[in-house]
Amino acid sequence: MMAKKPGADKDTNTNPNIFNSISEQKLTKYLDITKRAVEIIKIIPPEGSHLKKVADDFYSMALSYYKDACHYRDQGDYVTAFACVNYAHGYIDAGVRLGVFLGDNSGIFAFEYVNTSDSS
Repeated sequence: MMAKKPGADKDTNTNPNIFNSISEQKLTKYLDITKRAVEIIKIIPPEGSHLKKVADDFYSMALSYYKDACHYRDQGDYVTAFACVNYAHGYIDAGVRLGVFLGDNSGIFAFEYVNTSDSS
């Protein structure tokens, strides 16, 4: 049997420094960011390559988690929706960091696009 942590039986909702819920505004913000990211990314690896399969898998997982997030939001389950949207964006950021997705400089990716062909 696990021992209770001190204060585990206290109501954390009375502590203004504890955030244990997801607001509709926060969820909407992150859904919008992830939707934009899904629309922006481009798959880089060529057809038939192993990395193209990785990119397709990452994209499929990101899109599936994004759709799950929207479903849970529509059901009123903001906590699960927030978890799903973070997984979705995690797959997108991982793909950009791995180099299988091309993002842009919009500020919504963990690794920003750098245009190396600009000679100015």
